[in-house]
Amino acid sequence: MNTFTFTAQTREDLGKGASRRLRHADSIPAIIYGGELDPQAVTLNHNDVLKSLEHESIYTSIVTVKVGDTEHKTIIRDIQRHSHKPKVLHVDFQRISQTEKIHMPVPIHFIGGENAPGVKTGGQMTHNMNEIEVSCLAKDLPSYIELDVSTLEIGDTLHISDLQLPEGVSSVALAHGEDYDQPVVAINKSRGMSDDDSESSEEETEES
Repeated sequence: MNTFTFTAQTREDLGKGASRRLRHADSIPAIIYGGELDPQAVTLNHNDVLKSLEHESIYTSIVTVKVGDTEHKTIIRDIQRHSHKPKVLHVDFQRISQTEKIHMPVPIHFIGGENAPGVKTGGQMTHNMNEIEVSCLAKDLPSYIELDVSTLEIGDTLHISDLQLPEGVSSVALAHGEDYDQPVVAINKSRGMSDDDSESSEEETEES
């Protein structure tokens, strides 16, 4: 897991006008909340935050926010961005506990799609989900989940239960029962592709 650290300053001047002035000065208003401490309004350096957000793993990593002599172990819960400019407007940090499980969405990385027989024979791969919500201790939070789709044929479907989750990590959906075992990825016949086309393509693949 990558580690990210931000240095923040306590924010005393609140309100829309104060936030607007901070943004003009290349700073970002933010809030740290949760745990046994009161919510704390802080400011962050905009360029530091924007650069860190280029890393996909920051959204599933423990982020340390230093405020004076205090270090807050947090996860990013919400980011407000400008509608058409590369600017971050506000960040919400939630304090985490080392002993309590958290629920977080984790991206799914699909591996080997270009080698899947179903794709090679003209099928269309559909990603029904690009992330999965997991439950785990903060120390066990994975940056992403890999799913090997290199052996899928036309008509094959992989579900949440087919994901290989790391030790200590579980699916929030599956905790509700088998009825919540949703499809993650499938290969279907392409539009206009007949059953005969599919069968002949499969035979060609086997012969080669």
